Amino acid sequence: MAKDPVCGMDVDEKTAPAKSEYMGKTYYFCSPGCKRAFDQNPDRYLQGTGPSGGHRM
Repeated sequence: MAKDPVCGMDVDEKTAPAKSEYMGKTYYFCSPGCKRAFDQNPDRYLQGTGPSGGHRM
């Protein structure tokens, strides 16, 4: 299991609806909306300043 860095949901890496590569690491997302938010500003979510909980679609 992986944690969606945008909303904090647990995501199964094998069935995740979306994923992104950033700085040599793969991040998994619960939805395409969370992936879009991450792709626009990954550092925001990796530094822990992004929203915790809820979805961005």
